[in-house]
Formats: sequence, C-alpha cells, structure tokens
Amino acid sequence: TSTKKLVPEGVEGIVPYRGTLAENIYQMIGGVRSSMGYCGCKTLSEMRNVEFVKISSAGLQESHPHGITITDEAPNYSKDHSSQKK
Repeated sequence: TSTKKLVPEGVEGIVPYRGTLAENIYQMIGGVRSSMGYCGCKTLSEMRNVEFVKISSAGLQESHPHGITITDEAPNYSKDHSSQKK
C-alpha cells in the first residue's frame, strides 16, 4: 500500500450541513475568481505560475478586518474558523 493516500480509510465522522453542492461550488468558483484577480491572472493556466508567500500568524491576523464591529458576517467567511490550523 502507498503511504501517500488521498483519503484516509477507517475513519468515521460527520460533517455539519453546509448547503447544497451547487451553493458550495458557487462559493468555490467565487474564491478562485477572487484569487485570480489578486494575482492578476486572466486564465487558470496563468494561475499555475503564481508564487505563494508564507506569512506569520501575526500577518494572518493583521490581514483580517479589525478595528470595526462586524454586524453581518459573510456566509463563507468566519474569522474564528479561518484561523484554525490545518
């Protein structure tokens, strides 16, 4: 067996409902389009040539909105959820 499996086997769990597949794909496409805009890419092929920069946890915190009271969080964004280590 390969040590580089994409999906672990023998693990059970549940995932909270996060909407329909169409809603989730729509959000993902929006994220890809936004990323392309930040990188100045017009095509997905151009995205293969971008460079990613690792930032510190302080930089990550600074990149989030701060100094304001958020009255209505975006449906696909949560500061608490996005800062979890993976």
